[in-house]
Amino acid sequence: MITIFMTTLKKMTMKQIFTLLACMGLTISGFSQNDTTGTNHRKPEGDTIRIGGMVIIRKPGSKHFETGSEYKMRDRKSDKPSNLTTNYWVFDIGFSNWTDNTVYNSAGMQSFAPNSNATWFTLRDGKSRNVNIWIFMQKLNMVKHVVNLKYGLGLELNNYHFKYPLRFQKVTAPVADPVRVKYDSTSGRNYSKNKLAADYLTVPMMLNFNFTPLREKGFGFSGGMSVGYLYSSRNKTITSDEKKQKEKDDFDLRKWKISYIAEISLGEIKFYGSLATKSIFKRGLDVPSYNVGFRFSHF
Repeated sequence: MITIFMTTLKKMTMKQIFTLLACMGLTISGFSQNDTTGTNHRKPEGDTIRIGGMVIIRKPGSKHFETGSEYKMRDRKSDKPSNLTTNYWVFDIGFSNWTDNTVYNSAGMQSFAPNSNATWFTLRDGKSRNVNIWIFMQKLNMVKHVVNLKYGLGLELNNYHFKYPLRFQKVTAPVADPVRVKYDSTSGRNYSKNKLAADYLTVPMMLNFNFTPLREKGFGFSGGMSVGYLYSSRNKTITSDEKKQKEKDDFDLRKWKISYIAEISLGEIKFYGSLATKSIFKRGLDVPSYNVGFRFSHF
């Protein structure tokens, strides 16, 4: 076979030889391109195009595109609120005041604050403040998350700033009806601060109506009662000559305070209010206190 090939090659012209070699080279090149067993072969990749939430995919080796979506259907169970929700560290900031129903010419009032009248216990506008710190509040589902029981535990801090120079007195010896308040008429003495602070450990309990139970910031209102225990009270004054003075005592304040309470939720904005069922003093002054302000809470 080789002898015949060499004899034929000798009879061919140079041009014919070049033509034969070119054809052989193209044939070998074609075989090498179609070989899929080589170690350097790479599998063709597909194309992916994203338009918003839509995905367009061309699979490897295919001339056609397929469409899909990256969005997943939410689990309907995950949208359902929990039957018991807890909110820690709820803060209230507002104003304190009271309604003065005192009968000043009564014997009880004159023993409490001799020669007092209706102007003595006037509070300074906008200065008397209320701050509540609720350690926790919980909401318990009762009827389809629309009607809930809401309760908690926290501190209710009240500061009553007086317009006139009053002094609340601490009584050490057992006295049946001690004088608690005197009007300070010291010549040349000026007051820059005169307040009575009353702080309570309070438990609120309300019936909550949530008109948008599937929303985190809902719309609704709550109403109920709270019970507070007086754990601290003091009269703080700052004067031109004595500077800062602080007197700690209960000053015949009631140990327990029961109040009507309410809350309005308007999405991100929440309001609260409370009104004591009776005077915060055991004798003398008849002044049921009330608070109104803003609440910073998740629900």
